[in-house]
Amino acid sequence: MCGRYAIPDPADIPIRFKGTRIGYDLKPRYNAAPSKDLPVIVNDTEKHVELMRWGLVPFWAKDINIGYKMINARAETLQLKPSFRKALSLQRCIVPAGGFFEWKKVDKE
Repeated sequence: MCGRYAIPDPADIPIRFKGTRIGYDLKPRYNAAPSKDLPVIVNDTEKHVELMRWGLVPFWAKDINIGYKMINARAETLQLKPSFRKALSLQRCIVPAGGFFEWKKVDKE
């Protein structure tokens, strides 16, 4: 599981995925965190870059903050969990990343 990821060259995203670019000023991110608006590739009518908040807010959630807790899913249980089932079948996107990592606590830092 990862809690952060890097987007080293976001200007290449539309080129790499053969999509159109929306008017965002995409800058490199080396510590992309949950709850932040980050670039993804969506395919509504055509592939394009959109900024979306990292975190899944299920349709049944009463509070948007549940999305902070739902940043990762296990591949082996993805189809079984009610919170991920609908998104898996109907709401897919590509999350371009150059790497992912988890911060490690050493002593108190």
